[in-house]
Amino acid sequence: MSTFDPNALECLAAIVEEGGFERAAVRLSITQSAVSQRLRSLEVQVGTVLIVRSRPLKPTSAGRLLLKHAMQMRLLRADLERDLKDLAPGAAGGGRDEERISIAINADSIATWALPALSGLARQGLNMEIITDDQDFTIEWLREGQVLGCVTTLKQALRSCRLVPLGAMRYVAVADAAYAAEHCPDGLSPHNFRTMPFIAFNRKDDLQAEFIGRAFGLKHVSLSQLYVPSSEGQVRAVMAGWGVSVLPELQVREHLQSGRLVDVAAGQVLPVDLYWHCWNLDSAVLDSLTGALTSAAAVSLAPH
Repeated sequence: MSTFDPNALECLAAIVEEGGFERAAVRLSITQSAVSQRLRSLEVQVGTVLIVRSRPLKPTSAGRLLLKHAMQMRLLRADLERDLKDLAPGAAGGGRDEERISIAINADSIATWALPALSGLARQGLNMEIITDDQDFTIEWLREGQVLGCVTTLKQALRSCRLVPLGAMRYVAVADAAYAAEHCPDGLSPHNFRTMPFIAFNRKDDLQAEFIGRAFGLKHVSLSQLYVPSSEGQVRAVMAGWGVSVLPELQVREHLQSGRLVDVAAGQVLPVDLYWHCWNLDSAVLDSLTGALTSAAAVSLAPH
């Protein structure tokens, strides 16, 4: 089997992660010409194109395989750094910026329970990159080989990956108290939900429609939606009286208790089951990530 140049593999990863040759060159502190040469040498060695020169750039099937290999090499180096620190504290230097350990987590988990779960690892010096996406789409980052693990709603393990159930994130429909008093004093109903704007995360976010569909037994739901691509921003938009939003109960609990926000669909809760997927590798770093996330989820999330 061919041995691939680690610098060329990191160059491929940087091109994909940064979305272009110029930014990859800046990250790697080399010239753009050197980036092109390293990629070209890797393509010659493999015998096929690794990057589709489109907008945005995309790895080919062969490129995704080598990208996954590059991530595995990062993980091996991170494990080595960890072991060296245990044997001789101070002997191993911190991980290089281009060798970040990447994981994908949905925005609502980041805004509530996931960051506290990872704080210990961050303080220990683990060079993490957290990529955010909708919980139904974080799995694609793992499938493409761009991350080592992800928090997602998919309950079937990918090939060569392991799956750990985390628990259920409970979602409720909320509105600012003054807004609710004016527009839906008796709460949401099958007759008035169409007259109010719903604040969604982005166009991938189908939680708003799913919540209404389940609450009122509707198969097809059409909503007037505003998009705020931030979990914290959605809360602020609701509190500013923009409309209604379906948000994690964890995130709005204090505002509900204070009366600033009100539950406009009392008794209706949408549980969203979450799972941790990661590569099935013998790795202390992956074990630490898995342990940190599952421990925090056991405290913060509801049972499946």
